[in-house]
Amino acid sequence: MSHIVIINRWREAYADYAAYLDHGADVVSYITTEVGLGSVPDDARGIAIVDATDDLAQVRRALEALVERHGAPDRIVGLKEDDLLIAAALRRDWDLPGHSTLDLMRFRDKFIMCRTILEAGLPVPAFAAAAGPADVLTFAESAQWPLILKPRIGSSSDGVVKLNSAAELESLVWPDQPMMVQAFNAGPIYHVDGVFTGRELLCWRASRYTNTCLDFRSGRMLGSVEEDDPRTNEAIESATTAFLAALTTKPTAFHLEVFVESSSDTVTCSFLEVGARVGGAEIPFIWRDLHGYDLMEAAFRLQLGLRPADPAPLDDDRTVGGWLLIPAPAVRPCLITEATSMVSRRPGPYAETLLRPGEVLPAADAYYEHVGGRFRFRGSSSADVEAAILATAAAFRVSGEPLAA
Repeated sequence: MSHIVIINRWREAYADYAAYLDHGADVVSYITTEVGLGSVPDDARGIAIVDATDDLAQVRRALEALVERHGAPDRIVGLKEDDLLIAAALRRDWDLPGHSTLDLMRFRDKFIMCRTILEAGLPVPAFAAAAGPADVLTFAESAQWPLILKPRIGSSSDGVVKLNSAAELESLVWPDQPMMVQAFNAGPIYHVDGVFTGRELLCWRASRYTNTCLDFRSGRMLGSVEEDDPRTNEAIESATTAFLAALTTKPTAFHLEVFVESSSDTVTCSFLEVGARVGGAEIPFIWRDLHGYDLMEAAFRLQLGLRPADPAPLDDDRTVGGWLLIPAPAVRPCLITEATSMVSRRPGPYAETLLRPGEVLPAADAYYEHVGGRFRFRGSSSADVEAAILATAAAFRVSGEPLAA
């Protein structure tokens, strides 16, 4: 009987842990936030609650408490992007197999990942490490404004700033964390999700953002629609394989973002960033609902040292999926006062996740989970799905009142 420790912060079943492990055959314990208790199975052998799953000191203490009751861990699993390095540190503490901190830094430190892509001779917008404003000004001498300033290690566009001029840089309070600066690319951004075997793509899908993650941080909606154009998908598949092969030879789930530029003759892709994990927002649900494949289970199995399931051939699946996120209506935590269902509208979503009036939207760390509204779409073409996304974004109404934190 193995002791498997799972680090979790999701309230909803982004990962269906009860389906992935027999909680009676193994000792399965959880290190989770209070909000994350919602997705912890009832038959978990042990639970340790922390304020934040990316607080290594807290998580270490929580693991020590679980070990006292259930013995040393045999495997440690952490699926959320911000928990990957925490899980790796715990594996090092206990001399356990799995991705190490060194393995993951090429997927967590954006400067290291961009440098690795550049050294492989692959396209990536110009970039540089930035220890302070002087480094940004030096970089601006060879790159035109606007520029993107972002944390080297971060997620969900937290701390990312678009700088339009030296004057904006001068008024910026410099962040207290390692930063990098990059040339701004105004082209369409795609996310590519799937599983990489270490040599090739086991499964994958490309989706175009209808807005940007940075725009979502600024209070605008964020949508995504799967791409159905064969020429675009062919170029993305080739680029994705090359990018991942430059970064690792180990099997991994991935969430890649690329810039895609199309002309009458060619489609070209340049690297933005990548995570060694399943994409957030509604991506895991779209894959399970529409494509019959559980990306989270694949990532979970890989962290247990097991081979992920083989997918059905992409040619057998013509359904196009998409999703939409609406920002929180007030500073979190907030009390929801109105949220209008969209599932009965046409065109509209086939599924939604809304809080009812009177419920509280928490200030939880799973940023894309706890928002004003989450919607999932399906259709026979990218154009149809995008039309439904835009119609839903225009019609949806949500309101809330801030609460004391």
